[in-house]
Amino acid sequence: MDETVATPERTTAPDGVTELPTVSTLAELAELVERHGRLFVRWSNSPARDMRDTRSADHLTGIPMPGLSANPLQIESWWEDRPVRLWVARRLYDYCHLRQERDGDVRPWALRGREVARGPDNEPLLRDVEPVCWIDLAVIEEAEDEVARQRRPWGPMRRNS
Repeated sequence: MDETVATPERTTAPDGVTELPTVSTLAELAELVERHGRLFVRWSNSPARDMRDTRSADHLTGIPMPGLSANPLQIESWWEDRPVRLWVARRLYDYCHLRQERDGDVRPWALRGREVARGPDNEPLLRDVEPVCWIDLAVIEEAEDEVARQRRPWGPMRRNS
């Protein structure tokens, strides 16, 4: 792991709220995953809004859950020595449908947190959340291109057929 790869720097806005940096390439996000391992991605309006409640709700029943739903970015051992870039592309691609389903009203961002439970889709539910960075939508486009280059085409988690 390259120790020269740093977490994007945060700045503080005049109102005292921490502004998140933005990761602008798939390679940059893959480097963060390599360096920090236990990162998650969440699709929502904003970390600031999520930090006010820190609880997601089950979309089917409306039942509040004990943490924020997110998807892990850390590499699983079975991935072996395959490219980290492809792993991260796959993890982002799995849920890229959320942006369309929610009329473009959500954006992806990376975070750390403590897993407290699992949601109805077996996704981790996190507490003690620490936002790390926004993930630029250009990274999602790169992920889609990376997935399209694979021998067998993949589909996002929400399949229309």
